[in-house]
Amino acid sequence: MKSCLIVDDSTVVRKVARRILEDLDYIVEEAEDGQEAFDKCRQEMPDAILLDWQMPIMSGLEFLKLLRAYVGGEKPHVVYCTVENDIGAIAMALKAGASDYMMKPFDRRILESKFEPHLAA
Repeated sequence: MKSCLIVDDSTVVRKVARRILEDLDYIVEEAEDGQEAFDKCRQEMPDAILLDWQMPIMSGLEFLKLLRAYVGGEKPHVVYCTVENDIGAIAMALKAGASDYMMKPFDRRILESKFEPHLAA
């Protein structure tokens, strides 16, 4: 089974995403901020990451840059998730190493479309 780390400071977003990803047979871990997520990645690198843009302690962009520079950090499929409809922010995330992005609020169909293809890989 593939593993996924959900990184978001919203308990509701983590709960909704967890339910959908577990239905796709992912083993799911959660983190409330980028620092907690990076600590978890250093312990065990997930196959995929759902990453929020704005969080306390360490932003999604800061986390993504640290992750991609870390040994093994190039492997996870990272879907950047933001409420911002800012092309510049999305471009920065993709340049920093995001595999894909999606906007909040998301629904089951959108989330599945970002993670189902990765299951086959």
